[in-house]
Amino acid sequence: MTTALYLAHLNPVTNAHVEIIKELKKEADIVKVMPVIFKYDNREINSKSFPFNFETRKKMLESIFGDSIKITDDYAFLAPFKKYLPPLVRRKSWKLRKQILNGVEGDYFSYTGDKAEGYMLKLYRLKPKIGERKSLSAASVKEKLYDSVLGKKSDWKEDVPEQIVTIIEEEWETVEKFANQEDQTTRIVGMKFPKEGYSK
Repeated sequence: MTTALYLAHLNPVTNAHVEIIKELKKEADIVKVMPVIFKYDNREINSKSFPFNFETRKKMLESIFGDSIKITDDYAFLAPFKKYLPPLVRRKSWKLRKQILNGVEGDYFSYTGDKAEGYMLKLYRLKPKIGERKSLSAASVKEKLYDSVLGKKSDWKEDVPEQIVTIIEEEWETVEKFANQEDQTTRIVGMKFPKEGYSK
């Protein structure tokens, strides 16, 4: 029994994410998909970089894959986020590894399209398999969504599956909410963290 672990922002789920998950389903018996969550006092932090909450991203994944994949909230950072850094040294970062492997039995591997992330996954003994980085990124889709709110020409619907277009349109108020805001994230060791909750 082999489990593929896919840790990603998935904010929103794009055609590239769907392609990756389909590939993982061919290589593993179980695919465990973990959309990243940042929590502050049991409240999920959403921002311009992370507009859609976990439940919406789970709904996006289920609209494509139903129950053929396992979707969990095990990839969750709890504020203050600085306590996870530096990686390897901090106990909280090893606790996160334990969460990620929650319920995983038998052999497993993790997937990433990013070499730097692959190095980190290797340090945490998560057996990374580094795939080819897809040209389509969730960040570029978000920009197109925000462009659409601001009245600019946007072809974002071409970058996400039809089912997810419907979910995004249902959540359009979320897109509108963050379109004019400044990005409230900070990048540390190649990873984005919300500024809110970084240091309590």
